[in-house]
Amino acid sequence: MVDVGEKEFVNRVATASGFIRLNPATLNLIYDKGIKKGDVLTVAKIAGISAAKKTAETIPLCHQIPISHISIDFSREDQGISITAEVRTHAQTGVEMEALTAVSVTALTLYDMCKAVDKEMQIERVRLDGKEKSES
Repeated sequence: MVDVGEKEFVNRVATASGFIRLNPATLNLIYDKGIKKGDVLTVAKIAGISAAKKTAETIPLCHQIPISHISIDFSREDQGISITAEVRTHAQTGVEMEALTAVSVTALTLYDMCKAVDKEMQIERVRLDGKEKSES
């Protein structure tokens, strides 16, 4: 594990995104709340937030970071749903892994909740979109 003990505490933000490709009928079921497992977007959002908070437990050598904010947003597109996560902290190291974990687990939860009705789903384009740090 990298020693960050001598680094300054600064405000840090990381954003990540991903996409889940779905059949049009599945998209309609999600937005009409017709999936039998429940409210897909709400459950996926909670899963992503929870996963970001537990990143250090999942990925070896990640620091435990005090997260001050996590947001997960969805955007309906013709062929699926775009997922965006933003994670903030005031710490000695960044939150890129937390943002990427949030997007990944959100997409996996969407997949899990819809797998009974859509056998052709694809999780795509999970990536870090940006990171910033600023003094207090």
